[in-house]
Amino acid sequence: MSKHFRKIKRISFGHKIGQEHKPMSKLQEVIIMHIGVILMSIGIYFFKFPNNFATGGVSGISVVLNALIPNLSISNVNLILNIILLTLGFLVFGKKFGLKTAYCAMLSSLLIEFYSYQFPMTHPLTNQPFLELIYSVILPGVGAGLLFNIRASSGGTEIIAMILKKYTSLDIGKAMLFSDIIVTTMTLFIFDAQTALFSILGLMTKSMLVDMTIESVNKVKYFIIVTDKPDEIIDFIVKRLHRGGTKLDGRGIYSQKDKTVIQAVVNNYEGLLLRDFAKNVDPSCFITILNTSQIIGKGFHYVN
Repeated sequence: MSKHFRKIKRISFGHKIGQEHKPMSKLQEVIIMHIGVILMSIGIYFFKFPNNFATGGVSGISVVLNALIPNLSISNVNLILNIILLTLGFLVFGKKFGLKTAYCAMLSSLLIEFYSYQFPMTHPLTNQPFLELIYSVILPGVGAGLLFNIRASSGGTEIIAMILKKYTSLDIGKAMLFSDIIVTTMTLFIFDAQTALFSILGLMTKSMLVDMTIESVNKVKYFIIVTDKPDEIIDFIVKRLHRGGTKLDGRGIYSQKDKTVIQAVVNNYEGLLLRDFAKNVDPSCFITILNTSQIIGKGFHYVN
């Protein structure tokens, strides 16, 4: 590779020029956190609870316990379980326990409790259980994805998984999956076969939807541009898009001509502008555009 492609000189550009893209502000985090919690609580109360969809988590346990103890409302069961689990979390982890998670868990429980008083439901909204399953999975799934994106969660069985991880060799993902499977399996013995099958389908879909939401929120375009006119393109990236990047010296494998390789990461809208500008300035340039959701560094995501 070194025979044909000279990436000896690597120059970063744009870090001190133009407007710096800052990571997500605290206000943006707060807004996203509340949107995520609201979506989750709406999906759980209006679609999951009335249909007895037990797809894991505290809400799933609440559905099962409510069937066993009908005198206690399902929203009350949900609130009590979250309070117990949050107390356990603080006792086990102390100050290390996430305040965001505690806040989101309590807010979600209180919202569900509020909905139960303001909008009491004795039966599902529609007579289409599959339609209601879709909403019971999509709304909490998208909400959970938004929370995970800002390193928060709604607590619940994740707290149990964190405790298991601390005292056993079981990782959080496997612990959460194990608890969700147990809860969902119980619907086979408590409710009818249709409810159980819907719950199993919801459990299978939930994790995929969370991952898709996280990737969609973080998705950016990674550009690799091989060009004979780097100055104009770099100037556009820095002064018009207010982004930085890396400039490499290279040589074409086929043509054996010296080329400049530009690497830059931009959002979707900026990607359209950069693609069109580069092709207009240098019609013979070679552009590779990759979708990615894992960009950590200045101007994007920070990991503490």
